[in-house]
Amino acid sequence: MDCSERIARVREIMSSKGCDALVVCAGDPHSSEYPAPRWKQIEWLTGFTGEAGTLVLTQSHAGLWTDSRYFIQAASQLDGTGVELHRMGTPGVETVPQWLSANARIVAVDGRCLSVAGEAEIREALCTEDPDALRKVVDIPDILDAVWDDRPRIPRSPVITLDQESVGETRMEKIAWLRNFLYSKDCGAVLVTSLDEIAWLLNVRGSDIEYNPYVISYLYVTRERICWFVLKDGAGTLPADTVDSFGELRSDGVEILKYDDVFVEVNPVEEDGQRIFLDPATLNLSLYRYICDVFGLDNVVCGDSPVQLRKAVKNSRELEGLREAWFEDGIAMEKFLFWLEHEVASGREVTEMEASVKLTSLRAEIEGYKGNSFENISAYGPNAALPHYQTPVQGSAVIRPRGLYLVDSGGQYLFGTTDITRTVPMGECSELEKEDYTLVLKGMIDLCTAVFPEGTAGCQLDILARNALWRTRRNFGHGTGHGIGFYLGVHEGPQSIRQNFNRCPMLEGMVTSDEPGIYREGCHGVRHENVILCTAAGESEFGKWLTFETLTLCHIDTSAIIPELMTTEEIKWLNAYNEKVYRRLSPRLDGEVSAWLRARTLPL
Repeated sequence: MDCSERIARVREIMSSKGCDALVVCAGDPHSSEYPAPRWKQIEWLTGFTGEAGTLVLTQSHAGLWTDSRYFIQAASQLDGTGVELHRMGTPGVETVPQWLSANARIVAVDGRCLSVAGEAEIREALCTEDPDALRKVVDIPDILDAVWDDRPRIPRSPVITLDQESVGETRMEKIAWLRNFLYSKDCGAVLVTSLDEIAWLLNVRGSDIEYNPYVISYLYVTRERICWFVLKDGAGTLPADTVDSFGELRSDGVEILKYDDVFVEVNPVEEDGQRIFLDPATLNLSLYRYICDVFGLDNVVCGDSPVQLRKAVKNSRELEGLREAWFEDGIAMEKFLFWLEHEVASGREVTEMEASVKLTSLRAEIEGYKGNSFENISAYGPNAALPHYQTPVQGSAVIRPRGLYLVDSGGQYLFGTTDITRTVPMGECSELEKEDYTLVLKGMIDLCTAVFPEGTAGCQLDILARNALWRTRRNFGHGTGHGIGFYLGVHEGPQSIRQNFNRCPMLEGMVTSDEPGIYREGCHGVRHENVILCTAAGESEFGKWLTFETLTLCHIDTSAIIPELMTTEEIKWLNAYNEKVYRRLSPRLDGEVSAWLRARTLPL
């Protein structure tokens, strides 16, 4: 079946159910950013492979809503499918709820892949001033099962546990903290559905989702019980490391239960109290409706999960591990950049994919490497204008000895998670390329050197990364910074540095990316990314102050910089940073690479 045939069969189901619209989300039952293959429903229906998007089907329209990171990619992948691209955030483009309010009366959703918060937005949009209007949201779990014959099963990867020495805190200490939170809310139970939160609370890791060390599961904590719904049907014999991990968990009182039993075991118990705490941002609609039925709506307390904030503030052991991860990752990056420069300069045709494979192989040599933290973005020339470019396995572009090459990559290690972008001048660059390269670098430096009062949110700092671009009427459409986990997701909250309002303040111990960019379709793209740690910057009569420490260790090429566009302070920072990189990494590099790095880190 091609995409049009699949959509036609789904429309038949919609008609049989009496629904005139279907909303298909990009997430899974846990609101994950990167779903397992089973829940890549939009990709199966349309061919669009981006991580962010919402598909809406009616009998006469098929539309995909996505943001500016994917406009170019989506336009290409949707070509010929009959699916119209709705460019979110551009003038005149309605949001999904707004569009539905004018075009639908009864909306079907897969309630296991739509959050409570997402359903509320749709439901609110469907409420009209006409009291007789029949508008509602119908939950049809796994609606695609009827037409997706070879739909993948829920994955089940080996499970490992991390000890206190690795993460700085035992699972029972974390559970005790969570139970104290419940007492403060006068609740007897909490259902944790976000996979990164579960992994952090239980000190477990897996690989159910590519690039993310998660175990697909639910966690139910009461005053008396810890229930982990993790066993999948047909699991068969468990790997030895999983058996050992389950034994450790059981010794701490964790009950190991079947994944789907969450719809049976989550119910009120008198001694635990009748109230349950839920986070509507990550809880799926199907589970929410079940819980409201068994607990009663008056006993359901909704709010932001406390785990995200607690997890985002890294303890001393986690920071020690992250520093080790950035050191090892820096060694791999410098070896890669040396290899790339010399291979391309030799006249050999190196493709984007070959470069990506080489970088991964160098990371794989690091003891404790557990895989990449996301799919490498290896993009030369015009391809770098796609912020989330997917490097083709076959037929990727050849990297030439001129212009700009962008590589955005990262590793998962037992001791930390990394994410780094370097835009590499491969030879002669145009004046426009040099201007963009320099202005974006100014933004990255201006943000990482910020000093700001305690209580400042990331959205208040975002201007620092854009100011140099804005002054020349240039901009970029994505956020500037996201939180990064400790051997967890490469993207985490609750903090962010972006224009969108987010009231979460930057706190000491938070680890966040700093990655401004600029993208010119059909020409080139530039992005510079370091990862920064929020640290104390002293006190004065005006209060407490914070700043950032740069964790990333990999030199920044100065050959494409226009010095006249840089301030004295920016040049001073850049020279000191490159010198630090050389001093830290050169003892671990062989003579030829070390000498090359010395030449690349000389003062500007």
